[in-house]
Amino acid sequence: MSLLDVRNLSVSFRQDGKVIEAVRGVSFAVDRGETVALVGESGSGKSVTALSTVSLLPGSAETAGSVTYDGQEMIGADDARLRKVRGNDISFIFQEPMTSLNPLHTIEKQLAESIALHQGLVGDAARAHILALLERVGIRDAETRLTAYPHQLSGGQRQRVMIAMALSNKPDILIADEPTTALDVTIQAQILELLAELKRTENMGLLFITHDLGTVQRIADKVCVMKDGEIVESGPTGEIFANPQHPYTKKLLGARAVGQPIPVDEGAQEIVRTDHLKVWFPIQKGFLKRTVGHVKAVNDATISVRAGETLGIVGESGSGKTTLALAIMRLITSEGGITFDGQDVRAWSTKKLRNLRREMQIVFQDPFGSLSPRMTCEQIIAEGLGVHGNPGGRSARELVAEVMEEVGLDPVTMDRYPHEFSGGQRQRIAIARAMILRPRLVVLDEPTSALDMTVQVQIVDLLRDLQVKYGLAYLFISHDLNVVRAMSHKMIVMKQGDIVESGEAQTLFESPQTDYARTLLAAALDVQAKPA
Repeated sequence: MSLLDVRNLSVSFRQDGKVIEAVRGVSFAVDRGETVALVGESGSGKSVTALSTVSLLPGSAETAGSVTYDGQEMIGADDARLRKVRGNDISFIFQEPMTSLNPLHTIEKQLAESIALHQGLVGDAARAHILALLERVGIRDAETRLTAYPHQLSGGQRQRVMIAMALSNKPDILIADEPTTALDVTIQAQILELLAELKRTENMGLLFITHDLGTVQRIADKVCVMKDGEIVESGPTGEIFANPQHPYTKKLLGARAVGQPIPVDEGAQEIVRTDHLKVWFPIQKGFLKRTVGHVKAVNDATISVRAGETLGIVGESGSGKTTLALAIMRLITSEGGITFDGQDVRAWSTKKLRNLRREMQIVFQDPFGSLSPRMTCEQIIAEGLGVHGNPGGRSARELVAEVMEEVGLDPVTMDRYPHEFSGGQRQRIAIARAMILRPRLVVLDEPTSALDMTVQVQIVDLLRDLQVKYGLAYLFISHDLNVVRAMSHKMIVMKQGDIVESGEAQTLFESPQTDYARTLLAAALDVQAKPA
């Protein structure tokens, strides 16, 4: 008998008087010590299938079929039974940590709550267990992070906290929904090794949901390929990768961001430059909040980006990549020079900066956290037009429809809300919101991290086309070095706030000069290509 057995599962939702079939006739099983991967594009039904296993779907969902855990039926089970299973026997790692972590509680409090509920550990025993968990998932200086709130951590660090929370009670089954999406490649490798170790030592079953086929090839024993709510192909990982039968599986395996960025004109204008930029955050203690030290987020950063050029920024989570970009955007305080279009803007007032904001846009890492749940897709994308005006006097709705088509969204959906879109679709909304103002500089903070492989290729091609068409300068922050290589003209490698290596992207990839850059590139190749 399988530990988790899903048989002929179907899930539908009622929306605007219509029935939407999200999952249709899905069947698979997960045994102890086995990893089963659900792969497919955004909206294919992977997450809905996973949530169905412990009845975490909203009340509007209609579920049919059978889901058994350790021989006991989960569909229709009473609340007491489900509470015992959720978080204890079956744990989840969700895709977007900011929607799962309480913004009002410290990391220690949130981890302690789960441990006290299921294990009865409190006080020093709980604290010791929490520290061990955080260190195990790769959080440096874990003790200093216990009092931090979610917004004070990087995206990768928040995801690692979620993984620690899911592992805290040693579950029988771990359902991991894009668990390495927000993580840099070195931490990806650590987390995958950790999951593999837990599978061996705890005899744990793992249901792994991802769009990263390189990760699937490395970690999964079996693969189920989903499309439009159905499993179109399944089998042992080696067989699926070596000899895919279904056309859709062949399409997924062939999808990869390739090529090189289009060369920049020699006389291209410099859009942004920093000179010895520094961002230090004070560490304050005591009743009087005296400064006792600094978090040195960025040290002595000097960069330059021209029109039509992409600067790739890579490094581990917490290395200062996003902080550098936010400082350039004048969204946080910094020291040093910041020049935009030949003008020193570091000392500009908020009022003077307002006119410059149209020229500088950003796509954040977490699309759900950066989109207002109370606004429709149209309102979100058009928000900047209300501040800066419509170019050419065209209607906002017309411009929204045009940019939605550019990023691969159907304009018919512009009246929907963020929760009605998949993770990949929400990221495309965020990109559309940045592009509608036709800026000159765009900060792309992990713009493809939430996207499946086929859409990644589309987005990379789209960003290249927009760059050539409008002469856009990009700051491209990513842990996916395959995408960075396809997009970037130049690249910098950051470590603990320092730029440890910089240069032409292709040269750096082919011949890194520092040990850290070599380690980073080796980890990327290991995660993306190492077989199971």
